[in-house]
Amino acid sequence: MKAAVIFKKGDLPEYVEDFAEPVVQNNNDVLVSVKASAVKNLDKMRASGKHYSTQNEEWTAKIPGGDGVGVLADGTRVYGIGVSGMIAEKAIIEKDAMVKLPAGIDDATAAALPNAVMGSALALRFRAGLQKGETVLVNGATGVTGKISVQIAKYYGAKKVIASGRNEQTLQELLQLGADEVVSLRQDDESILSRFKNIYKQTPVDIVIDYLWGHSAELILSSLKGDGRFSHRIRFITIGGMAGDTITLSSSILRSTDIQISGSGLGTWRREEVKLLIAEILPEMFQLAAEGKLKIETVNVLLKDIGKAWDMNIEGGKRLVVLM
Repeated sequence: MKAAVIFKKGDLPEYVEDFAEPVVQNNNDVLVSVKASAVKNLDKMRASGKHYSTQNEEWTAKIPGGDGVGVLADGTRVYGIGVSGMIAEKAIIEKDAMVKLPAGIDDATAAALPNAVMGSALALRFRAGLQKGETVLVNGATGVTGKISVQIAKYYGAKKVIASGRNEQTLQELLQLGADEVVSLRQDDESILSRFKNIYKQTPVDIVIDYLWGHSAELILSSLKGDGRFSHRIRFITIGGMAGDTITLSSSILRSTDIQISGSGLGTWRREEVKLLIAEILPEMFQLAAEGKLKIETVNVLLKDIGKAWDMNIEGGKRLVVLM
């Protein structure tokens, strides 16, 4: 079969026309004809061997792509999480991690949406416990998942959503997608700190959904530092480290303000949460997208161009999707 194959850890995937088709090994697996698979940061990190989930993994030639859209033997179109890599003509998915797709959603959108939903809805619902009427700050909102997080936060009942990021054009687009206020991270540190402090004075923030970590997270946490008086409880959820994997955090910030810091990602989700993701959350989000109420933009490439496309610089919060 035709497939994208990474032969050596850290190498770019190569287009191969005669790679062996995967074989179903148990009753919970099913073979699908793949139509589309999105290329996520997670896929790239796992392919490079740098992601924490691959630290004990023995490397063999492999097909990247953790999930995608495919067609079952009976013609049913589904989204599935791959047992085998999904940037290929055929792949194996788990039956209990499969979602039937509604009419009206195209393959590229259906392939691009789930990872962003996992990185936003699970954090908002389960790690942050978002309640209707609360205020949410999305740091790194101009990325793919950040844009979805802004929309889902509003859909889940947030009264106010503040979006921060570096892409000025996308920040303005976010105002049309549900953001009530935007903060540019292209300003100097003093201006960013002042802006966040003024926002908190007007509307105390209940939840911070952070996709950047690094220096911008330091600035946000610094701007929350209290003065010893009773403070508003804030749930700070880190989901990504696009701006750096480590930060410097003053103990006085945690002692002066009621801040709860936690993470959302592989290893933090419970089995029952993932079951809800498959049974309820993803079907709901696919339907919203089919109705035009949840928007994600994609850049589509053909499988044969995977080598050139893998490291494409795609801005504006768009997701790279490989079409088979």
